[in-house]
Amino acid sequence: MERLTGDLATLEKLCAGQGMEFDSLTLKQLVRYGSLLEEWNHKINLISRKEDAPVIVKHIFHSLLIALYHPFSKGEKVLDLGTGGGLPGIPLSLCFPETQFLLVDSTGKKIAACQAMIQELGIKNAIAMHTRVEELNGVIFDTVLSRQVAPLDQLSAYAARLLKPRGILICLKGGNLDKEIAKTLESSRDHNGFPKKVELHPISGISTFFSEKQIVIARG
Repeated sequence: MERLTGDLATLEKLCAGQGMEFDSLTLKQLVRYGSLLEEWNHKINLISRKEDAPVIVKHIFHSLLIALYHPFSKGEKVLDLGTGGGLPGIPLSLCFPETQFLLVDSTGKKIAACQAMIQELGIKNAIAMHTRVEELNGVIFDTVLSRQVAPLDQLSAYAARLLKPRGILICLKGGNLDKEIAKTLESSRDHNGFPKKVELHPISGISTFFSEKQIVIARG
């Protein structure tokens, strides 16, 4: 209980510091998700088991930072590509209950864990599906999210066929991305002209745990 109380205070302080206001129930649900994520991680490899930062900071708050640069809206359809343990889809679905989230991953055990956590948290606006992105057909999204380590040009190629016109891809990435961005823009002609531009939003100044981390937004 002491751990959960500490996580709640940490998350509340971090969100307030960025001007992100969530009600107390949502914050408690986010903390509960962090606890479930760690419980499942003992059974299935969802996140690193040698964490250099608390899960509430490194994974959950990190996911919420996307909201600083993208206003999730009512009825918006969002794809979380390669969700793993539900990141960033589950935290964002808790914070934006009127936005629809589809979480996909090619590893069945990870999706089973996501489905169990979604059910236990009572989330109504998120579905977890075991599938490969190549097998998603006939579904179009407003926004694609990814925390995958995959190269930006590969993620953009996937997103290009799944996004509505003027849709966006948002990735949480680290390191020097100049070469990745150049390659992505160069190859856009092979992917319906997506993306037309790429924005970088560094978040390293928000917390020492996010050294060299950036939010990458590719726009069609």
